[in-house]
Amino acid sequence: MSHTLIHGKPLSAWIASHPLVGDLIALRETAWFNPAVAPAAQALGDVGLDAADVSHAGERLQRFGPYMAAVFPETAQAGGILESAIAPLDKLQQRLAADAGLPLPGRLWIKKDSELPVSGSIKARGGIHEVLKHAEDLALAQGLLQPGDSYEKLASARAREFFGRYRIAVGSTGNLGLSIGIMAAQLGFQATVHMSADARPWKKDRLRAHGVRVVEYASDYSTAVARGREQAAGDALCHFVDDENSPQLFLGYAVAALRLARQFEREGIAVDAAHPLFVYLPCGVGGGPGGVAFGLKLLFGDAVHCIFAEPTHSPCMLLGVYTGLHEEVCVQDFGIDNRTAADGLAVGRPSGFVGKAMQRLIDGYFTVDDSALFRFLALAHQLEGLKLEPSAVAGMPGMLHVLRDSAYLARLALTPQQLAQATHLVWATGGSMVPEPEFAAYLQWGREGLAKPAGGI
Repeated sequence: MSHTLIHGKPLSAWIASHPLVGDLIALRETAWFNPAVAPAAQALGDVGLDAADVSHAGERLQRFGPYMAAVFPETAQAGGILESAIAPLDKLQQRLAADAGLPLPGRLWIKKDSELPVSGSIKARGGIHEVLKHAEDLALAQGLLQPGDSYEKLASARAREFFGRYRIAVGSTGNLGLSIGIMAAQLGFQATVHMSADARPWKKDRLRAHGVRVVEYASDYSTAVARGREQAAGDALCHFVDDENSPQLFLGYAVAALRLARQFEREGIAVDAAHPLFVYLPCGVGGGPGGVAFGLKLLFGDAVHCIFAEPTHSPCMLLGVYTGLHEEVCVQDFGIDNRTAADGLAVGRPSGFVGKAMQRLIDGYFTVDDSALFRFLALAHQLEGLKLEPSAVAGMPGMLHVLRDSAYLARLALTPQQLAQATHLVWATGGSMVPEPEFAAYLQWGREGLAKPAGGI
């Protein structure tokens, strides 16, 4: 590959101008804190969406509350709202500090999107929002709903028959497909999920059990999305959920920030200049973490620092932002294979929409080796009783990367007191619905890694 031109330049020239490219190609764990980050007041305008758009998405999810409570009884106690708890990770933080041999000021928490109802991942919030938005638009346009109606009426046989005339499709590595497929089928839509080779068999089986058509591909996520998009383009009755470019997915994810702010208030957690917040978000194509980060920056401005985590074998967003090529580059261009046990993050080409819209709002990016993912998964279960899938633990080492990087901390100009009062939040993106035999295998691999001489974190 050394003689191959990559976007008009030989590999040696890329490494000379962008030294971290060499580390990424070598699959070394890498962290990069973006020097181009700008104050939120300046950079939020890059997104093309605003706080009113996020509020509208939140209001839509509220309107659908009665419907969701009726068709998904597990959500009834919360009024049909899909939300997850936060919890401190004190034992895990102590282990991190012990293994790293350095103090870790501040307090580490987790956001348990791994336990979101219906589909058990961060994708439930954004994916379900897009399906509900489409259903609402159709129902209002055709008179099935009138303004002021209770949306519970959409649980009727008449409504299901109406939605059955239409189709919804999506390309996915797994979790988004679960959210879109389950929600669309529940409403009555004809649902198709185009799934990449990385998708776990149990996710395909669960979709089929809900009556969803699953189309499997031997290639990766980008191919599944492209094929799904092509097929939907010729069908006037089909709505394609485009994970690479959808503002409605993005806004559904952003609603999480509004709810997190209320959870922080209940826990007495302040977020301001004196009490900075660092949030570590696993990143695949970028829609989920990008939307969450957008909502957080709207609420907390420069007091929140969002950092994306990717597998060493699939560092598409880091590569896209670092080189400035965004969606014009994929990891395979640089000989990186995009093969990782973190199926939800097995994406070779990043979302150009998210990469460009958020490039001045995301503080940094880091990569995690698969072996480390399994060790974190085992420790999270052993020390905190958490059931997570490999992709959901990608943010676990984020606190170490932040507190080890003296240049980044100097740029932030945070005092020791501010660091001591900081909150660090790992966003757990999935895992509660992983079948027990598969989770047991994950745990075994993680424990074996911990037992090795260099098996610390």
